[in-house]
Amino acid sequence: MIQVWQLDQLESETLAKIMRRAEADIRSLLPLAQEVSDRVRNEGDAAVIEYARKFDTDVFEHSMLRATAADFEAARLSVSPEIISAIEQAHANIQRFHEEQMPEPMWFTEVQPGVMAGEKITPVASAGLYVPRGKGAFPSVMLMLATPAKVANVPKIVVVTPPTADGRADAASLVAAEICGVDEVYVVGGIQAVAALAFGTETIPRVSKIIGPGNAYVSAAKRFLFGTVDVGLPAGPSESIILTDEHVDPRLAALDLLVEAEHGPDSAAILVTHSREVADSVQQVLPDYIAELPEWRQRFVTKVLSNYGGIMLTNSLDESIDFVNAYAPEHLEVLTEEPFVSLQKIKNAGEILLGSMTPIPTANYNLGLNAILPTGGFARSFSSVSIHDFLKRSGIGYLSREGYASLQAVTATLADYEGFPAHAMAIRKRNEIIGL
Repeated sequence: MIQVWQLDQLESETLAKIMRRAEADIRSLLPLAQEVSDRVRNEGDAAVIEYARKFDTDVFEHSMLRATAADFEAARLSVSPEIISAIEQAHANIQRFHEEQMPEPMWFTEVQPGVMAGEKITPVASAGLYVPRGKGAFPSVMLMLATPAKVANVPKIVVVTPPTADGRADAASLVAAEICGVDEVYVVGGIQAVAALAFGTETIPRVSKIIGPGNAYVSAAKRFLFGTVDVGLPAGPSESIILTDEHVDPRLAALDLLVEAEHGPDSAAILVTHSREVADSVQQVLPDYIAELPEWRQRFVTKVLSNYGGIMLTNSLDESIDFVNAYAPEHLEVLTEEPFVSLQKIKNAGEILLGSMTPIPTANYNLGLNAILPTGGFARSFSSVSIHDFLKRSGIGYLSREGYASLQAVTATLADYEGFPAHAMAIRKRNEIIGL
């Protein structure tokens, strides 16, 4: 049964649950994240393999920990040409978009005569990419992570991805990695995978940064290991808002409401509208659409639409947009009569998809935008995965004698005021040494 709320009549406790979505689940898993992380740090591969057997598949062996050249070859042979072609086409669009993001490798500006300031852009030394699996396989996530990492020229790219029931990596994901030019893939997922990347083991290397989405377990691991390693943007359970006015075709709104809801029971999917007619029509068509899904996806959708998701009724389009900005969704579809007008008022969303011809699935796969987005309200301050996640900036300065002379007195004055005598001495005695 899909939940329907009236925003201005919601109890504060219910509203808080909607806004928090899976945050309570993540916090409850922090003790487990600490336990697993501590064991991986102290025991290395042995702990990783033990947890893989416990949480993923009991057939897992040490020899399965890294995907081999033979695994890549077998994957290429087992995946249909149609799927390989789709992966290649998606990769081309994603690569083109991210190439456009690349900044100049170095720039300078003359702040005043003889005073040069700028930046040098370099890739991070190593990146660990977390590609989830869950009940399905996600070669699209491999593309969204590995493509910008390669375009950014990261020297060492390491992938972790959970094993299938037979202890192997998903074949299509291996094909996607190969198309991106990545060959270091470790078949491990969950908390133990994040901890292995953070600390390093006998087999899995430690990395500078970990990027990639995951379930509540992965999010808890990142939360716990923040400070040990750069864990990138918060990308947890999937979520979406479908924003509509009275002009939307309710069939389209209903279809798109199911997209993120089918990811898992901890996802969130909300239709936000001020039209009671649209809400009623969506409720009428949803059961038939849900019935067309596989039974296990039906369970996910039903859980989501009765837990963190549903229909939110407001009194106006402006009130709907205010709710969107407060919620800060991962995915936002704008199905209003004038989506570009609505766009001007939207401030917080991981991605904003405009109009009925730009559904979330297309953006997830091959529009070119990166579909790894901040969740849990973090779209208020985080952005989607991009080239910039794999780059760092170093400030560069240069002073000519003229430039130094023009700044030295102010520098010493400020150093005196802040109580740093060595700072001031470095300036005043330098003046004596260089004869200024």
